[in-house]
Amino acid sequence: MSDPVARDPMVAKIEANPKYHELRRKRNKFGWSMTAVMMVVYYGYIALIAFNKPFLAQPIGAGVTSLGIPIGLGVIVFTIVITGIYVRRANGEYDRLTAEILKEASK
Repeated sequence: MSDPVARDPMVAKIEANPKYHELRRKRNKFGWSMTAVMMVVYYGYIALIAFNKPFLAQPIGAGVTSLGIPIGLGVIVFTIVITGIYVRRANGEYDRLTAEILKEASK
């Protein structure tokens, strides 16, 4: 039994559209780039915890808060920021390309 999606002419039109391949290429490249950056930040923080505890344990000022707390919060804020960047790009460029692809395929 063959795949019913493979027989759908709309799917064939979309897959044949150069804009579809452009969308996939751009989305994959950007997604993997963002993943790499996030992994460097996150695993960099984990490596600091594992290999340089004295650095993270340095107190800030005269209080009891150590340097590790704001760095950890920075990792969380960074995650939120790059998520926002991805969503903004997806809602702009990627949605625009998707709409163009669907419009051309429905002709």
